Amino acid sequence: MMGGLYPTNYAVHARFHRPLAFLCLSAAMALVGCYVALCKPLVAAVPVFLLGWMRFGIAGIAMAAWWRKPADEPPMSAQTQKLLFLESFVGNFLFSLCMLFGVSMTSAVSAGLILAAIPATAALMGHLVLGDRLNARIGMAVVCAAAGIGLLALSKSHPEGTAATLAADAARSREWLGDLLVFGAVLCESTFIVIGKKLSAGIGPKRIAAIINGWGFVLMTPAGLYWALRFDFSTLDAGLWALLVFYAMAASVWMVWLWMTGMKTIPAAEAGVFSAMLPITAAAIGVLVFDESWTGLQALAFGLALAGLLLATLPNRSAPQQTTGETP
Repeated sequence: MMGGLYPTNYAVHARFHRPLAFLCLSAAMALVGCYVALCKPLVAAVPVFLLGWMRFGIAGIAMAAWWRKPADEPPMSAQTQKLLFLESFVGNFLFSLCMLFGVSMTSAVSAGLILAAIPATAALMGHLVLGDRLNARIGMAVVCAAAGIGLLALSKSHPEGTAATLAADAARSREWLGDLLVFGAVLCESTFIVIGKKLSAGIGPKRIAAIINGWGFVLMTPAGLYWALRFDFSTLDAGLWALLVFYAMAASVWMVWLWMTGMKTIPAAEAGVFSAMLPITAAAIGVLVFDESWTGLQALAFGLALAGLLLATLPNRSAPQQTTGETP
């Protein structure tokens, strides 16, 4: 259990608590960036609804033991149950559909560009919904992330002199729709961050992960079954099956547990800045794995995103450190 790593006197050892939370949040968003980019071969081989259904099913098997309610956990209220469903519907179901369909229509670098808007939208939602304070340091971190997305937008190359054919117009329309769907995923992920802060106050990260994955499986089952009965599974080779298992574990198990663990300590407005790890990782994989374009302007954009992460991790000496109970 993660909590066994922490001393019992959190007031004295809080300085060790925050860096571990920073590490969890960064790792969670880096995993999202990995599977967002690596999903491109999967969405080319498997129907999106079937892919989502298989993801939730594989993760559900892996998390079977996480459903058990700890003895010291209070019963869930009706409001908490509603939040869990909403967390799954927006952060699992809708996010998966927007992201998978979007990535199938646009590049990993473009997806990373758009996903860089998550820190700003999450910080704004945290301020408006949860009342999280947006101090100057967090504001500067969000500005860095926003500047990064602006530079990435400028770095996108568009071939000039292309003939205005129907095929070219269709390709541009498809990319535009893919970008729009990825932006929908940005809104879903920002909502996931804010709802997660409310849930992390009373439920362990493992149980949250199991419950919202279960709801995701239920929501995806009708369409998933429809496509499963029509899909030829013999077309999937060992590499695609391995990628599917990684996608399921990273998206439904490791990412959620890491994120909810970090949210035990870090306010939503501050935690949202760590979402900058998502576009950095997605774009890096697009360049290194899929040979997509890389420019000096993109490198500068990534540098700004990293500067935002550094600003987010600097200790706030003007306020006492937040302390929490033991993390499951």
